[in-house]
Amino acid sequence: MALKATIFKAVLQIADMDRNYYHEHTLTIAQHPSETEERMMVRLLAFALNANEALSFGKGLSADDEPDLWQKDLTGIIETWIDVGLPEEKLIRKACGRARQVILYSYGGRGADIWWNQNKSKLERLNNLTVINLSEASSHGLAKMAQRNMQLQCTIQDGEIWMADQDGTTPVELTVAKSSANASR
Repeated sequence: MALKATIFKAVLQIADMDRNYYHEHTLTIAQHPSETEERMMVRLLAFALNANEALSFGKGLSADDEPDLWQKDLTGIIETWIDVGLPEEKLIRKACGRARQVILYSYGGRGADIWWNQNKSKLERLNNLTVINLSEASSHGLAKMAQRNMQLQCTIQDGEIWMADQDGTTPVELTVAKSSANASR
């Protein structure tokens, strides 16, 4: 018998002063049986950092042809493709061919650094790809916030990011490993 996804609910209040985006999103997040809470929370952070009314969760781990998050225009063209983790280089190339902009949020400390060093030369040629690494302390702090029902606030100001719940605040440290010409962050 196949395992089913675990459903999480989140009310996410975003105050992004850098983009002048202030909105509350009520989200339903399906955690794949093989997905850790850390990865799920990094997906939620990626949503907060790129939020708009057209951004939605994709099938991610459940399908190679869909990202963790994406934004399509009214004609169905993929404007932004967002993945989380350390995907294979071939999947990233495929995504870059399908979307105007691809953003990859890597995490995992030393493992993410090793992955980047192994793939850097091939990925640097992709003009519409942005690779952002999340610090290990940040991803672990986000994982501690995971609950089946969450009330979260994300504040972004002058490039600094904080995620907060009822128990505290986690500063989010991001390092841009590669930036595309049309990157928004």
